[in-house]
Amino acid sequence: MARERGPLARRARALGAPRGWLAALVLGCTALTALPGARAAGRPAGHDVSSHQGDVDWASARSRGASFVYVKATESTSYRNPSFGQQYGGALRAGLLRGAYHFAVPDQSSGRAQAAFFVTNGGGWRDDGRTLPPAVDLEHNPYGKDAKDAKAGDDAKGSGGDACYGLTPAAMSTWIAAFSDEVRLRTGRRPVIYTSTAWWNACTGHSRAFAGDHPLWLARYAATPGALPAGWSYWTFWQHANGSGILPGDQDLFNGTPEQLKRFAAGR
Repeated sequence: MARERGPLARRARALGAPRGWLAALVLGCTALTALPGARAAGRPAGHDVSSHQGDVDWASARSRGASFVYVKATESTSYRNPSFGQQYGGALRAGLLRGAYHFAVPDQSSGRAQAAFFVTNGGGWRDDGRTLPPAVDLEHNPYGKDAKDAKAGDDAKGSGGDACYGLTPAAMSTWIAAFSDEVRLRTGRRPVIYTSTAWWNACTGHSRAFAGDHPLWLARYAATPGALPAGWSYWTFWQHANGSGILPGDQDLFNGTPEQLKRFAAGR
């Protein structure tokens, strides 16, 4: 996902057990074999946006087929998306399901602190059937010395080291667990995890600890989802194009039916 022109970017510049929606997805969802643009089997199309998109024309996005959107709310413990109100509220008024995501910077502060900042500044959830669960964006360090050589959807990168914010796999897994626990404490939902297969496997040491109760939002810009991160057997969301589609921002698919998407949002 795109980073912001916030303080960090200016400095660097370079649930518990599975619920009903999870069982339904396991039974009803299979991997895509066609191009994402085909929107095979009626899978709902959506997108994700940040301050880079500014004020979004939500009526136009809806008319182009958007069913859902994730909106960047926060980054670390110091940045808030200045366009969040228009984007998050406008999506709801246009009839889209919407959720908020946090861009994690694990070497800046604890998982608990970043989760608290996120939930306080837009990352909440309610069981109204219109709010997607909070999401955390875990990807290659955009502020590290090798940032120019990698992107979130590139499975050739993420070999560790600076890409992982200087954290060991054990420390990264501990950070993610702390973030998740705080989000669940404050919202009642485990966060959706946005990541690429390469980053996850390198930076968590192929951890399988989160797949059982954290929906996967896969980043891979290709015709098919490909291999999934360790532990997951299917994806819930797939970011298949990075700012090059008919919807504002990055292009996503939900791995299920429109009705399953509504149940997923409601936590049922």
